[in-house]
Amino acid sequence: MQGWDGGTRTGAAPGAIGFADSLHAHGASVAVVDEHGVTWSYADLAVKADEVAARLGEQRRLVLIESDGGIETIAGLLGAYRGGHVALLTGAERERNAGIVATYDPDVVLGGGQLVERRPATAHELHPDLRLLLSTSGSTGSPKLVRLSGDAIDANARAIAGYLSLRPSDRAITSLPLQYCYGLSVLHSHLAVGASIVCTPASVVDPCFWTAVDDHGVTNLAGVPHTFELLDRGGFADRSHPSLRLLTQAGGRMAPDTVRRWAQVGQRRGFDLYVMYGQTEATARMAYLPPDLVEANPDAVGLPVPGGSFRIEPLDGLPTDEGELVYAGPNVMLGYAERPADLALGRTVDELRTGDIARIGDDGLVRIVGRRQEILKVFGLRIDLRRVQAHLDAGGIDATCAGDDDGLTVAVHDDTPDADVRAAVSDVVALPAAAVAVAAVPELPLLPNGKVDRGALVDAVRDAATTRRPAPTGAGVRDLLATLLGTDPGPDDTFVSLGGDSLTYVEASIALEERLGLLPDHWHLRTMAELDDLEPASPRTRGWARVETGVLLRAVAIVLVVGTHAGTFRISGGAHLLFAAAGFNMARFQLRSGAWGRSLGRLVVPAMVWIGGVAALTDDFDAAHALLLHGWVGGRGRWAYWFVEVLAQVLLAVIVLLRVPVVRRLQQHHPFALACALLVPTLAVRFDVIDTPGHHYPFFRPHEIAWIFVLGWAAAAVRTPWHRLIVTAVALAAVPGFFGNTTRDVVLLAGLLLLLWVPSLPVPRRAPRLIGLVAGASLHIYLSHVQVHPLVSDRWPFLGVLASLAFGIALWHVTQPVQQRTERACTTVSDRFAPFARRSAGFSANSLIRR
Repeated sequence: MQGWDGGTRTGAAPGAIGFADSLHAHGASVAVVDEHGVTWSYADLAVKADEVAARLGEQRRLVLIESDGGIETIAGLLGAYRGGHVALLTGAERERNAGIVATYDPDVVLGGGQLVERRPATAHELHPDLRLLLSTSGSTGSPKLVRLSGDAIDANARAIAGYLSLRPSDRAITSLPLQYCYGLSVLHSHLAVGASIVCTPASVVDPCFWTAVDDHGVTNLAGVPHTFELLDRGGFADRSHPSLRLLTQAGGRMAPDTVRRWAQVGQRRGFDLYVMYGQTEATARMAYLPPDLVEANPDAVGLPVPGGSFRIEPLDGLPTDEGELVYAGPNVMLGYAERPADLALGRTVDELRTGDIARIGDDGLVRIVGRRQEILKVFGLRIDLRRVQAHLDAGGIDATCAGDDDGLTVAVHDDTPDADVRAAVSDVVALPAAAVAVAAVPELPLLPNGKVDRGALVDAVRDAATTRRPAPTGAGVRDLLATLLGTDPGPDDTFVSLGGDSLTYVEASIALEERLGLLPDHWHLRTMAELDDLEPASPRTRGWARVETGVLLRAVAIVLVVGTHAGTFRISGGAHLLFAAAGFNMARFQLRSGAWGRSLGRLVVPAMVWIGGVAALTDDFDAAHALLLHGWVGGRGRWAYWFVEVLAQVLLAVIVLLRVPVVRRLQQHHPFALACALLVPTLAVRFDVIDTPGHHYPFFRPHEIAWIFVLGWAAAAVRTPWHRLIVTAVALAAVPGFFGNTTRDVVLLAGLLLLLWVPSLPVPRRAPRLIGLVAGASLHIYLSHVQVHPLVSDRWPFLGVLASLAFGIALWHVTQPVQQRTERACTTVSDRFAPFARRSAGFSANSLIRR
């Protein structure tokens, strides 16, 4: 038997979580930059955590925390720690948490910014040492939890901070979920030394993620092997992020050549690479490989963390220097919990049997050489094949599970549909659909001893699955978005990171709702893998469905425009409401993705083509209309397309403005503050504080009505009830009386207030598809109705409206393939224009500063 001692433990006092109890010691130092760019000092964080602790009360309680990775989650967790409670940390998907809630019956649920007390005290007997409960990696709603003591949490945080040489000037970013032990250890270890962390919902493939890294000076980035694949795909090795000094990798084995290559990238780019090894059952980390040893030992997971030790447990059939890796240290769990009564138990585990086959060299370095067949590690998640197999058996599914680090395989032995197998698997493991291969295998390959040849079975299932790959659980989510956006989404892409905007959001949201039921909040920021994993929601209430307010307002506004122009009714204000909705949607999409050129192209190209064609065939319009400049240069014909002109000019101004680095950083850090700052000059024009040249039709001029666009922008940037009240007050002050037309005032004001306060509205059950068609085609309806409705409306005004809507929808569908090709060209033009815009805007800003 071999062993290796990692050193002497220097942890906190038994039962204490020292870093949580000593937040005030770091005072005004930055602790968290939250998901909205707001900076929280350690003193601020302590106050917020103590507010949570006070609400939880003095009696120890079981607190379920639904993590969204933001400041509320962090404050809630620290509040539970500081109040001596037991935190049960899960993801934010309540459907997946149903099994845990049903089994453990938590006293309090904290999530979505709300604290819900399910009873006044507690229904549980909680062991004095118990402080944290985590799901075993890869489990989904599993009642099997890891019981962790405060001593283990604090000891592991300080051990990690020690071997990484973390210091107060370090700053991490939430590249991993906090409910995942690796992601949580990043938070704990940085708080332990007075360092800070940046919260972001963005993935490493999202440009917003890297903007946050550079703008906030992130020094430390953590990732699992899949993260490094995404970094490779995104060209990280060829980019410069000067603040980064440390990359850490855990959550599964990377190929030695890959490890060595990343170490070499670090040498060129000025960062160190730490390879690490851990499990939830050890709180987080058990081993680390120092950067100076990585290139020479890329196949090793390294040395035990300070205070820990390894030994090798011999196994039959293995060489004498190999066996199961067993770990001991202060960070080992108290044990598992599978029922509420287990929460009263003390320590039931002294050593951790890892399930990994390893070898320890004379230099003390641990090398993982295999894994006991019952355990897989996929995307950093530990998958217990025995548990998956038992669940399939209990469900009457005749199948055999196997797999490796590339994914789980299920060999089906009867005619059970693949969809049923995948649904059963998703009940147990939180793997994306692409990581689960399912195929019919009539005969199992066997070894000479009569046991299943799992290696051959994995190959057989994958060979069969590639010839008949089923659709993901999300029923074509990726295919749908690939068609709409003209791209090939990866598992970590989001609708926003792929360049989606308001013109594609409508169709996508309506189509996805038809397939998946009511969509979760902020679905456009969720990854393709997360959308694939969504199960169809429960049937909607009979006769009714819900539609997002922004989508419904776009449909209503364009109907008001067409109906008023056709003479069916006189309800003005629809175009100005569309203008406010454009500001709202820009803040939701373009400002997050940075895809400004593409989005501008989706507006400008169809407008120029349509208006240019009409100008060539009639005398109603001329080149000034086609170039969207009629409002400024004049010319013959009517001013029928003022809305498109004004919107294009305002969007172009926003693009140039956001090229200024200080403005871009303000948008990233304080989006609501930037929107409010832009309201000041635009409202100054509205209230005549700033004189502007006199023009005919002032209500159709970009500088005169820019405040409407910015109000929509501010409505999307609100984060607190106070923000909503501020924007409401501005709207109530600015809208009434502006137009001198009560109807137009009411339409615009009502629309703004609905955007602010009502996320979705009930509509008849069959209405969402029609609403989505009208809203999605609103631009094409606006462009074409000028020519369509006069053909009919003189005699039948109502039919003129219907004809305009039908023609615009048809035009929208016909032009989609052309639009997808041309928008790429617009993006290229925008990118070429960017350096000039940046220099020009930067010069102007610097000149103003100097003055």
